[in-house]
Amino acid sequence: MAESHSPLLTLEQALVKMFSVVQPLADSEVLALTDAAGRVTAGPIISPVDVPPFDNSAMDGYAVRLADLASGLPLPVAGKAFAGAPFTGEWPSGTTVRIMTGAPTPAAAQAVVMQEQAEATDHGVRFTAPVKAGQNIRRIGDDIRRGEEVLPAGRMLGAAELPLLASLGIADVAVVRRLKVALFSTGDELRPIGAPLAAGQIHDTNRFTVRLMLRQMGCEVIDLGIVADNADALRDAFRQADNQADLLITSGGVSVGEADYTKTVLEELGHINFWRLAIKPGKPFAFGRLDHAWFCGLPGNPVSAAATFYQLVQPVIARLSGRVGWRLPARLRARLLTPLKKSPGRMDFQRGYFNSNDRGEIEVSSTGDQGSHVFSSFSAANCFIVLPAEQGPQQAGEWVEIEPFNQLLLA
Repeated sequence: MAESHSPLLTLEQALVKMFSVVQPLADSEVLALTDAAGRVTAGPIISPVDVPPFDNSAMDGYAVRLADLASGLPLPVAGKAFAGAPFTGEWPSGTTVRIMTGAPTPAAAQAVVMQEQAEATDHGVRFTAPVKAGQNIRRIGDDIRRGEEVLPAGRMLGAAELPLLASLGIADVAVVRRLKVALFSTGDELRPIGAPLAAGQIHDTNRFTVRLMLRQMGCEVIDLGIVADNADALRDAFRQADNQADLLITSGGVSVGEADYTKTVLEELGHINFWRLAIKPGKPFAFGRLDHAWFCGLPGNPVSAAATFYQLVQPVIARLSGRVGWRLPARLRARLLTPLKKSPGRMDFQRGYFNSNDRGEIEVSSTGDQGSHVFSSFSAANCFIVLPAEQGPQQAGEWVEIEPFNQLLLA
C-alpha cells in the first residue's frame, strides 16, 4: 500500500493506471432487439441484406429510357409504379412509366424525371429539363451492402442504432452482459434514508447517490447496505462482494482516520494500486483488486464521492461494459462571472453553471459554497470548473476551463 508521504497521483496518472489493468467483460448474451436499449454490442454487426434491397425511385415522377428522349417528343404513359406495387406490364419503346417515391424502377429504366420537370400534354408527357443517366434512382445497396459492418463492437444501442438494425430485419443482437456492481457504505454514524437520527448520526446519502448512478449506467446493483466500522464486518462484506460482483464500490473508510479499516482489509484480501490523488474534492480515492472483483473506494464526503465516481469510476464502468471510444464531454473555454477561491496544490473540480451570452461567449458562474459536504453545489450545476493544480484564486472576468456534465448528472 502506498505510504502517506508518497507523491499524489494526478487524475490523468490515475486513469492511465486503471486503464492499463482493467479489461472489458468477455461474457455476452443474445437479446431481442426490443430489450437491447442501453446495452453494448458484443461484436460487430453485419448487414444480412442490401439497403435499399432493389433499385427504386427517389422522387415522384417518371421513369425513362434515355434513347426515348432523343426525339424530344412527348412520351405516352405505359403504366404506373407504386411503393409495394411495382410496374409489371410491358414497357413499349417511346413511352414512360409514372412512378412514386420508393417504388421499384422498371428493369430498363435509366433515370427518373421529377414531376416538377414534366408537363402533361394531349400526346403524353413532355420533359422540361435535361436528363442525366441514373438521376433520381437509388441503386440497390447504395446505403448498405450485404455483408457490410453496420455497427462495431462496443457501441451502445439507442434510438440511433436500434431502428437501423430493425430496418435490416435483425431481430436479436449479441450484447455484453450487464456489469455486476456490489456497493456498501462504512461508518457507524450512518443511518438508512428515512430512519430517525440520534445525536451524531447522518443519513447514508452516498450509497443512495451511487446506486442511482449505477442504475443509470445500466449496471446490475448488489446493495450490501451499511457495514460497521470493524475489520470482521468489512472482511465479510468484501468476500461477499468478491464472490458476486465484477466491481465493488465502497463509500467511506479510505482516508487516514484511526477507524478507517477499508484499506487494511483490502490489502489483506487483495491489492491496492493507489489511494491518494492530487484532486479536490476526492483526494482519498482508492483503487485496487480482489481475487475476482475490481475495487473503487470513494471518499465519505458526499461531493467527493459523487465527483470521484464521475471522474474515475464512470470511465472504469464504461470500459468494463465494453464501451469503445467512450469519453467525458470535451472541456470548453468560458469567461468567469464570479470569483473563485483556490489554493495551489491539487486540480480542483468546482461546480458551476454555464450558458452563452448575447455575443455567443460561454460564461460560467460558481454555484456557491464548494465544501465537500455541500451537495447543493451539484444540484444547481451543469458543469465542473476545472482549475489546474498550480492555479491560485480566480477573479471574475478571467477565462477558465469547464467540463459540461454528461447525462449521468444531467438526466
